[in-house]
Amino acid sequence: MQKLPIGIQTLKKLIDGDYIYIDKTHLALDLIENYQYSFLSRPRRFGKSLFLDTLKNIFEGNKELFKGLYIYDKWDFEDKYPVIKIDWAGDFKTLESTKKRAISILKENQQRLGIECESINDPSNCFEELIHKAYEKYKKPVVILIDEYDKPILDNIEDTKRALENRDFLRGFYVMMKANDTYIKFAFLTGISKFSKANIFSGLNMLEDISLTPKFGNICGYTQSNIENEFKEHLIGADLKMLKNWYNGYNFLGDKVYNPFDILQFIKNDFMFRNYWWLSGNPYFLITLFKEKNYNLPSLENITISEDLLSTFEIDKIKLEVLLFQAGYLTIDKMIALPFGGFEYKLRVPNREVSISLNNLFLEYLIEESDNQFKKSIYISLMESNLDELKNTFISLFASLANNNYTKNDIANYEGYYASIFYAYLGASGLNLTAEDVTNLGRVDLTIDIDDKIYIIEFKVDSANSLKQIKEKKYYQKYLSSEKEVYIVGIEFCKKEKNIASFKWEKLL
Repeated sequence: MQKLPIGIQTLKKLIDGDYIYIDKTHLALDLIENYQYSFLSRPRRFGKSLFLDTLKNIFEGNKELFKGLYIYDKWDFEDKYPVIKIDWAGDFKTLESTKKRAISILKENQQRLGIECESINDPSNCFEELIHKAYEKYKKPVVILIDEYDKPILDNIEDTKRALENRDFLRGFYVMMKANDTYIKFAFLTGISKFSKANIFSGLNMLEDISLTPKFGNICGYTQSNIENEFKEHLIGADLKMLKNWYNGYNFLGDKVYNPFDILQFIKNDFMFRNYWWLSGNPYFLITLFKEKNYNLPSLENITISEDLLSTFEIDKIKLEVLLFQAGYLTIDKMIALPFGGFEYKLRVPNREVSISLNNLFLEYLIEESDNQFKKSIYISLMESNLDELKNTFISLFASLANNNYTKNDIANYEGYYASIFYAYLGASGLNLTAEDVTNLGRVDLTIDIDDKIYIIEFKVDSANSLKQIKEKKYYQKYLSSEKEVYIVGIEFCKKEKNIASFKWEKLL
């Protein structure tokens, strides 16, 4: 049985150590043969670094590593090229530390290529000099591979001034590729965010973004086929249906894919369902943006965004939905062709791990705590169709908040507050939710699908007739043939009382 490639980002170590390697070399070959300057955006821990290292080994002619892989007999490994690899890992909390790291990276490349630059204290000039001297020494155009090109910016996403300083430095650094196109064979950049070309990639108008090119949709991540084949021996006895529900669902216009980090940690930890990917990062910057935007949390499940906006990231004009997508907290649900050309994308939360984690995060902000006893009570009430108990649980919850939370901030003044808390608790309980569920007569606020039951819920604030609206609009009609019990629930909140004023429900089937 091949070993699990946990924490390994180099091809040589994987192949030499007999670790599982998902062959992506058919995509690497397509990229090399048909693109000169390209860029790939994927969330963190998705395998970008390993793919970059695979490209490095191809261009360096390390044929022995590719035996048995797609590219082995389709590429001339004798045709070798000098590779400049830039891996942005380190401290970027000041502009000086960013420049210092850039100089260190360039020194590492000089040593590997046997080249010495004169402009050792000027990163941009040294980068240009390195390109020229590598070309002169090896008599071949240079390959440039840049991993996490945006990390010096994203590490400072909560400090706009510092992020902009690093952006301006990187702009002057990357533009050297445009100025030295004659000496470059191939360039490939990876990152999380997708800045506009007029922003960080000023002048690099030849850079092609392959992030949502369908043929490269599976370039990173594990497909269902990988789970059922390459990882089959490691997953004997695992609940594959639940595995799919927890960790699958990312869509980059190819197959739906799993985050590799989740799968490897799940196997390593004896099939325990935990929030592995989420806990490996620091998503609290989302709260800063959430505070600024006063988002209605359920609306995050029903976002439609234009192709242009989805491909743009501006430090000083951040759109929460764009950052959520690029960082992996939302993914594509479907692509919608527009009648006048172009596309829109409907977004959704990718899977149960992200849904639970994202809702827990927002609960920490919305109510400054998250009570597991409430979550347990909510889940059991819905499983047992005990809606009177569900009503009592939420009345108790809002009553507990009124005494210690509303005086600390003014968040309760925005319209989506009550529905957001309700939604966040349901989502954090691991329930299958559909916010703003579309019917032929309109949108119902929330639908819950649990076991053999469907709950259709409408919210109102300082307004009555929520249950009446469900009946008049017949929001329930699409579920009448589902062979499940169908319940309609009208919930009305009172701002003055800071609690539920009315909670009415009926069972239809």
